[in-house]
Amino acid sequence: MNKHIKKVAIVGSGIMGSGIACHFANIGVEVLLLDIVPRELNDKEKAKGLSLDDNVVRNRLVNESLTKALKSKPSPIYHQKFASRITTGNLEDDIAKIADVDWIIEVVVERLDIKKIVFENIEKHRKPGTLITSNTSGIPIQFMSEGRSDDFQKHFCGTHFFNPARYLKLFEIIPGPKTSPEVLSFLNSYGEQYLGKTSVIAKDTPAFIGNRIGIFSIQSLFHVVKKMGMTVEEVDKLTGPVIGRPKSATFRTVDVVGLDTLVHVANGIHDNCKNDERIALFELPDFIHTMVENKWLGSKSGQGFYKKTKGKDGKTEILTLDLDTMDYRTKKRASFATLELTKSIDNVIDRFPVLVNGKDKAGEFYRKSFGALFAYVSHRIPEITDDLYKIDDAMKAGFGWEHGPFQIWDAIGLEKGLELIKAEGLAVADWVTNMKAPSFYSVKDGASYGYDIPKKTMEKIPGQDAFIILDNIRKSKEVFKNSGVVIEDIGDGILNVEFQSKMNTIGGDVLAGLNKGIDLAEKDFQGLVVGNQAANFSVGANIGMIFMMAVEQEYDELNMAVKMFQDTMMRMRYSSIPTVSAPHGMCLGGGCELSLHADKVVAAAETYIGLVEFGIGVIPGGGGSKEFALRASDTFRKNDVELNVLQEYFLNIGMAKASTSAYEAFDMGVLQKGKDIVVVNKDRQIATAKAHAKLMAEAGYTQPVKRKDVKVLGKQALGMFLVGTDAMEASKYISEHDHKIANKLAYVMAGGDLSEPTLVSEQYLLDLEREAFLSLCTERKTLERIQHTLKTGKPLRN
Repeated sequence: MNKHIKKVAIVGSGIMGSGIACHFANIGVEVLLLDIVPRELNDKEKAKGLSLDDNVVRNRLVNESLTKALKSKPSPIYHQKFASRITTGNLEDDIAKIADVDWIIEVVVERLDIKKIVFENIEKHRKPGTLITSNTSGIPIQFMSEGRSDDFQKHFCGTHFFNPARYLKLFEIIPGPKTSPEVLSFLNSYGEQYLGKTSVIAKDTPAFIGNRIGIFSIQSLFHVVKKMGMTVEEVDKLTGPVIGRPKSATFRTVDVVGLDTLVHVANGIHDNCKNDERIALFELPDFIHTMVENKWLGSKSGQGFYKKTKGKDGKTEILTLDLDTMDYRTKKRASFATLELTKSIDNVIDRFPVLVNGKDKAGEFYRKSFGALFAYVSHRIPEITDDLYKIDDAMKAGFGWEHGPFQIWDAIGLEKGLELIKAEGLAVADWVTNMKAPSFYSVKDGASYGYDIPKKTMEKIPGQDAFIILDNIRKSKEVFKNSGVVIEDIGDGILNVEFQSKMNTIGGDVLAGLNKGIDLAEKDFQGLVVGNQAANFSVGANIGMIFMMAVEQEYDELNMAVKMFQDTMMRMRYSSIPTVSAPHGMCLGGGCELSLHADKVVAAAETYIGLVEFGIGVIPGGGGSKEFALRASDTFRKNDVELNVLQEYFLNIGMAKASTSAYEAFDMGVLQKGKDIVVVNKDRQIATAKAHAKLMAEAGYTQPVKRKDVKVLGKQALGMFLVGTDAMEASKYISEHDHKIANKLAYVMAGGDLSEPTLVSEQYLLDLEREAFLSLCTERKTLERIQHTLKTGKPLRN
């Protein structure tokens, strides 16, 4: 199906509708967002003397919804200017405009009768061949298109986005009775390649895949909690990051989503899945009924399982609901011996065997929870899908699980999983007991294989040819390894340096690995990518190492360490092979400096990048301060107001700015238009980075000549900066130590106190930068900030 999506129409502008509209705008698609016309004036409209015929009134609902979405945090849009791609209208005056779109998505209230009225109206104006889909989260697709034309039904199916549409990757595609296979194939590819989603084709069953398994998991926990007498804090401690789930874990997630939403889906499953062997689990426990009656629905009502209050001292306090007394109380600390055993295990997947063998309440909780989950997912095949990997994909992409149920089962072991199921008095589906393989997954030649139930063999999972999965090639393609990095041969003459340190911090071992990667690439390969598939690219330099050297007053060693960092960044830029950085997630401090010095950056759209060193009391010391002075100098040639340009770069460092998307990083000067690119699907990032490294090599890459033409403004700029920082401190906007850091940065970016604008080398600026960095490391206030950051993960203002 050769179709190009240039314009979409979103019918319904609520939270989901506006979120979906914003995400299409994110990827460059023109959007028409429509909603109903208000039936009465509000007070403001009455005061202005407006009537129901005025356009501003008729579009009030859609405009208010979109405005609210654009102001929400986290933002649904990569860059505020992208909102200009969205045009608003109403379903009476503007419905005819849908004749010009390529795809219509219905996102109205979850009532079949209303949806059918909307579809009837849409068909009057829709041109044949236009895609038409519903974002329903559970209404059977087969009922929605009844009575519609053959062309409508051929191009109709469910496309279920998860909220928030920008951040959650699951994109469920649910065929109707007459949906064309070509339409399904197109949407599957489009979701992955353009929307950056994990596309999963599901069967038309209640709650589809993600919500069916996700709501079961939560409902199962609700019942286990009461049986085991566990607290809200204990469950959230056990179901969060320790098992690769979001920090919000279980109860905080329900508060954010809304208890009413969960109850609605759970009731839908209970009422429509009469043959579900665990249907009793979808009955709501008494404490949930009480919460619904009291309207304790979570964040939207101000209280749920948690409640934010202010104490007598005016400080905010988070109270927790006691599930026995149904009263709110002070939060209790939850701790378990079993969790202590996992603290030394960095890889989440390796923790599961330890967790299910725990001897305390945590071990019992995990055995019960996983036993129930394994049994349940085994029985959902072939009901909700024929492929077990789709269940795992849905849970990872829709609920933020690092590993899906079958992956966890593999980690625990097939036989151990069966033992947990039996201990709970449950039965596993026959296909599991009849399996002709020792596990659900395997890896062969760098590709992932999953167990195919009808064939009873391991089959290659489709859709991965566009990806490079580092987990699958790390062992077989390893070229070099130390405690900080693994260097892999990713094919076609390109190497990849993958950070392996905690939080991917950059210390001596990582720097040694980067240098080794460049050495190897210059000798036997054509290019180098620096990329990984952890949660974050890098949170920066190893500040623990800096702290220890500074405390021990080992300033010569610290000077050498900073010099090595700077020299390594310069090698990223000045080597005989092209270097490509592939940042994603948090890319802060040293991680940002590395990207600044690569020949090209292939950034994931969800990249939060910036030079944030001010937060720990220093300036960027790995080439970042130098690089911003250089980039300002390059901009001087295009802009006559040189001081203003330099000030913008200075403020980006001084305010420790980090982008909230890769697109914002272009505004900050961190990414460069015409050189760096953004990919929406992070799974494609390493392969895309490799392709660009190869392209540069084949185009005849030549080692750049080191720069000696960086224009610095000297005393002219330094004076401006010092006056500004003095005023900021005098007005109490910054602390005395902030003032000192800012003045050090000013000296570096001005090029020192030169009497007139001068052309200098990069090395000149690097030496100034390193001197300033080292001098700040001798300050007590800096050490206090670093120590506080190491303890809390948050910066200290002192």
